[in-house]
Amino acid sequence: METISCKVKGMNCSSCALTISKYLENKGMEDVAISVATEELRFNLPQGADAEEVINGINHLGYEVVLPGAEARRQPFYATLTFRFIFCAIFTTPLLLHMIVSWHWLHNPWVQFSLTLPVYVVGMTWFGQSAFRSLRNGVANMDVLVTLGATAAFAYSLIGALQGLGEDYLFFETTAAILTLVFLGNLLEERSVKSTTTAIAELARLQHTTARRLHVHENGEEHIDEVDNSALRPGDRVLVNTGDKIPMDGTIYWGSGHVNESMITGESAPVGKQEKDKVIGGTILEDGSMKVYITATGKDTVLSYIIDLVKQAQGNKPPMQKLADRISAIFVPLVLGIAVLTFLGWYFIGGTELQVAMMRAIAVLVIACPCAMGLATPAAVMVGLGRAARNGILIKGANTLEQFRNIRQIVFDKTGTLTTGKLSIGQWKAIGIDDDTFRSLVFSLEKYSSHPIARSITAAWKGTPETTIRQVREVKGLGMQASDKEGNEWKLGSYLMAQDLTNDDSHNIYLLKNGALAGWLDFTDELRPEAKTVIGSLKNAGIRTILLSGDTTRKCREMAAELGIDAWFAEQSPKQKLEKIDALMQEDPTAMVGDGINDAPALAKATIGISLSDSTQVAMQSANVILLNNHLGALPLAMGLGKHTYLTIKQNLFWAFIYNVVAIPVAALGFLNPIVGALVMGLSDVVLAINSVRLRFKRVSH
Repeated sequence: METISCKVKGMNCSSCALTISKYLENKGMEDVAISVATEELRFNLPQGADAEEVINGINHLGYEVVLPGAEARRQPFYATLTFRFIFCAIFTTPLLLHMIVSWHWLHNPWVQFSLTLPVYVVGMTWFGQSAFRSLRNGVANMDVLVTLGATAAFAYSLIGALQGLGEDYLFFETTAAILTLVFLGNLLEERSVKSTTTAIAELARLQHTTARRLHVHENGEEHIDEVDNSALRPGDRVLVNTGDKIPMDGTIYWGSGHVNESMITGESAPVGKQEKDKVIGGTILEDGSMKVYITATGKDTVLSYIIDLVKQAQGNKPPMQKLADRISAIFVPLVLGIAVLTFLGWYFIGGTELQVAMMRAIAVLVIACPCAMGLATPAAVMVGLGRAARNGILIKGANTLEQFRNIRQIVFDKTGTLTTGKLSIGQWKAIGIDDDTFRSLVFSLEKYSSHPIARSITAAWKGTPETTIRQVREVKGLGMQASDKEGNEWKLGSYLMAQDLTNDDSHNIYLLKNGALAGWLDFTDELRPEAKTVIGSLKNAGIRTILLSGDTTRKCREMAAELGIDAWFAEQSPKQKLEKIDALMQEDPTAMVGDGINDAPALAKATIGISLSDSTQVAMQSANVILLNNHLGALPLAMGLGKHTYLTIKQNLFWAFIYNVVAIPVAALGFLNPIVGALVMGLSDVVLAINSVRLRFKRVSH
C-alpha cells in the first residue's frame, strides 16, 4: 500500500478539510490525515488505485495539490483573502454609511445595487464556488450557508429595486456586509490558525543554512567551498566554527566544542562534544571548532524525522475530533432546516412581514459556524504537539495526548532509564580460566549486543584482544550465546542463565563455559539525578510508580526503597515484562518507560510507551513518546501537556457547541441582525485559536 503525502493549496478551513476527506474516503482511500494549518495531506492508496486520478479529483474540487519536490503556483495578490476583504470593504463601507448619514444619493436603490454587485461577484467566486463543490461532493460546508444567506438578501433586494417597492425591501447592505465580514473572519481565522504552528515553523527554519564543505587535494591541502546545506551528501566533510549552525547530522572527526541543542531537545545548557560524538543538524556550535563527517541528509536527518512525526501526529484525529466531525457532517443540513422553519414560523404563524421573516432566516444561516467544531481539536493538538517538540518531547499521535489524562500508573525499567546507563566495571572474577581469557571472551561477546551493560564493557575494555567466536546470538532477557573454534559453548548473561549453577545472585553478569560457571562481573551504575524528583512528582499527582527490571531482587529492592517506588518486580524476562504490563493494564491505564531491546514488547503493549532518545532503535519505534533530550525530567511535562491539551480541546468544543446552541435560537427568535451575525460568526473561530495558543505559554502540571 502506497502512502501519498502532499500539500493542498486553497484549503482554508476545517470544512475544506472535511470535503477533501469525504472525497478520498468515497474513493476508497485509507488513513486520511489532514492538517488545515500546515496544508498537509497524507493518505494510503489501496492496491490498484490510480494516484494521478485521485489527485486530479482533488484539483477538480477547486484545490491545488502540490507533490513533494514540486513548486506551488504563486498566488496573485488579487486572489488572496487579504485583497478580497479590502476590495469588498471599499464598496461595503458606503452601503453601511447610508444607515447613519442622510446623503440622498446613497439611498438610491441602483447606487446600492452598483456598490453591492462587485462584492457579490467576488463573494460568489469564493464562497459560491466552494459551496457548489462541497454539494457536488455530498458534503454541505459552511460556505453553503453564507452563499444562501447573501444570495437571498441580494435577490430579494434586486426584486424590490426592480419593482420600486421602497426602502423596506432593500437589503443590499446586508448582502455586502455578510460577505465582507465573513471574508474578515476567514482572514483572522487563517492568521490565528497559522500562529498555532509556530513551533513547527521554527524547527523548519533550522533546516536551512550554508555549509563550509571541505575538499582535500592530493597534496593534503584542504579547500573550503561554501554551499547550501541541501547540496550536502552522506560522506561529505564540513568545517563548523563558533556561532555556526551544524548543517546536517554527522560525527565529529576532529576538534571539540559546546553545542546548543535547545531547539531540538529543550535542554538550555550547551552540550560538550568531542571526537567521535554525534551532532544533530540545525543545532548551533556556541564555542569551539570541529570538522564533521556527514552521516545523514534531507529526510534522513533527526530534525526532518521530528518535523515529519509531528506533522503526522497533527493530522491524526483523536476520538473527540471524530465525534465533532460526525456532528459537522449533519450540521449544515440541520441549520438549513432551522432557517426554513424560522422563515415559515415568523411569516405564517408570527404574522410578520416577508422581509422581517427573511432577515431572521438569513441571520440563522450566517450566525451558524460548523468550522468552530472542526477547528476545536486540531488547533489545540497543533499547539500541544508543537510545545512538546520544542521541549524535546516527541509525541507520535494526537491519540497519545488524549490518553495521558487516563494514566494511573507508570512502570519504569531500571538500567538506562532510572539510572544513567553509564556503567563502570567494578569487581570481577574468572573461574577455571585465566583473567585474559575471561576479559577477551566477555569483550568479544558483548561487542554484538546493544544493551547499556554491553556498551559499557566494550568502552571500558576497548583494545582487549578478541576471541574468534561464531554463531553469536542474543537471547532477549538472558544474554549472549556463541561458540569458539574449539567447539566450546559460551554464555554470558544475567543470573537467570546461571541460577542452576550457583545460589549467589549478587552479581550483574555471569560467564558460562560448556554449562559450567566460568566467572562473574559487577558494575556500578548511578541513579539519574532527576529520578527521585520525577518519582516524587508523580506520586504527589496520585500516580502509582512501579519498577519492572531484569536485574536482581536485591538491587531492585534497594532502588525502589531509595526512590520511594510503590512496587517492584525483579528478574523479569521480556515475556514476563509483557505479561506483567498486560496484568497491570487490566487494573488501570498504564504507561511504560524503557530504553532497551528487552523493553520493546512491553512499550508496544502499554497504554503509552515512553522511550529515551539514547534507546535502541527498536525501543524508539515501539514507543508512543520519545524524550529526545534523554532527560527523564521531561516526563512530568509530557504528562502535563497531554492533560492540558485535552483540557483545551474540551474548552474549545464547549465554546463551539455552546456558541451554536445559543446563537442559532437567538437569531431564530429575531434578536440578531444578519450583519452582526456575520461578524460574530467570523470571530468565533478566532476565539478558539486564541484559546489554543494559550497552551504555548501556560504553566502545565500533571
